[in-house]
Amino acid sequence: MTQPAAAATDSPNLPDIYRRLSTQDLHGALRKMLLIRRFEEGAEEAYMRGLIHGTMHLSIGQEASAVGATMPLSDADYITSTHRGHGHCIGKGAEVKRMFAEFFGKEDGYCRGRGGSMHIADPSRGNLGANGIVGGGLPIAVGAALSMKKQGKDSVVVSFFGDGANNEGAFHEALNMASIWKLPVVFVCENNKYGMSTSTERSTAVKNVAERAAAYSMPGVIVDGNRFADVATAAFEATERARRGEGPTLIESKTYRIRGHSRSDRNRYRTKEEIEAWQGRDPITLFENELSEFGLISRDEIAAIRDDVEREIAAAIEFAKESPSPSPADVTRYVYTV
Repeated sequence: MTQPAAAATDSPNLPDIYRRLSTQDLHGALRKMLLIRRFEEGAEEAYMRGLIHGTMHLSIGQEASAVGATMPLSDADYITSTHRGHGHCIGKGAEVKRMFAEFFGKEDGYCRGRGGSMHIADPSRGNLGANGIVGGGLPIAVGAALSMKKQGKDSVVVSFFGDGANNEGAFHEALNMASIWKLPVVFVCENNKYGMSTSTERSTAVKNVAERAAAYSMPGVIVDGNRFADVATAAFEATERARRGEGPTLIESKTYRIRGHSRSDRNRYRTKEEIEAWQGRDPITLFENELSEFGLISRDEIAAIRDDVEREIAAAIEFAKESPSPSPADVTRYVYTV
C-alpha cells in the first residue's frame, strides 16, 4: 500500500476509509468499477451482435457494491457469487479477456467455455464461482469458511447474494450455522429492489434484509450500495471481525440494477421515472466526483483511466474472438471434478 490518501487533503469530511486507503488503491477501485461497467456494456453489445448465446444478467449500476465489498480481500480470501456475478469476478481480480472468452464459449475461458455468464470460477484467485441457483452460494461459503477455520487460516469468505435469496431456506440455514460456529464469513446482500420482477416490498416481511441478522446473533449493517466508501467501510469492519474469530456479519448493500433482470426482461414492472432517478445516483459518477472533490484525483487522471479501460476491453474482445472453440470430442471433459 502506498502513501495514505489522507495526505492529499485535510478536509474534515473525508471518509475515514479514504484515510486508510492509498491514492493508488482508490484509483484502482475506480478502474475496477469502470472495467465492470465497460465489460458488461461490451458483453451486451456482443450479445446483440450474436457473438454470445443464451442469456446474461447485468449488474450495471451496482459496481460500487462489488468493488467495495472485495476491497479488503487478498488472493488468500474467497468469494461465492451469483447469476449476476460479473462485477464480483472483476472485483476479485479476474481477467476480462478470459471472462469474454468464457462468454464466447471458448477454450481460453475460465471454465473452458463450459460455464458461460453464470458460472465463472477461478479458485486460484479465491473465486469459488458464480451460481445460477438463487441462494446457492450461501452454503458453499459456509463450508469454505468452516474449512478455513479448521485449517487455522485467517482467510475470510465473502458470500454475495441478491434480495430474492433472503427468502430461501439456504439463507437462514447458512446464517444460523455460521453464527453457531463463529465462522469467518461475510454475507453481502445486494438488494437491488427486485427479485426478477417482484419488488422486495411484496416478497419480504421485514423492511430491511439486515434486520434478519438479529435472529442469528450477528451484526446487521445497512449501507448505501451506490457509494464506494460506505460499502468498503462496512466490508473492512466485517472482514476484520471475522479474522479476529468473532464470527459472521450480514451487510445489506442497497443498490439498483439499471438493466432488466436478464436479456429477456421487458421491464414493464418499473417506471421510467424510477430508473432515471437511480441513474442520477450512478455509483461511478458519485465516486469520481467525490475523489475529485477531495483532491484525490484529477479530471485528466480520470480520463486516462477511462482510456486505459477502453483499450483493455477492446483487446479482451479480440482475444475472445481468436480463442479456439472447444472440440465436440471433449464435450464431457472438464464439466466435473473428483
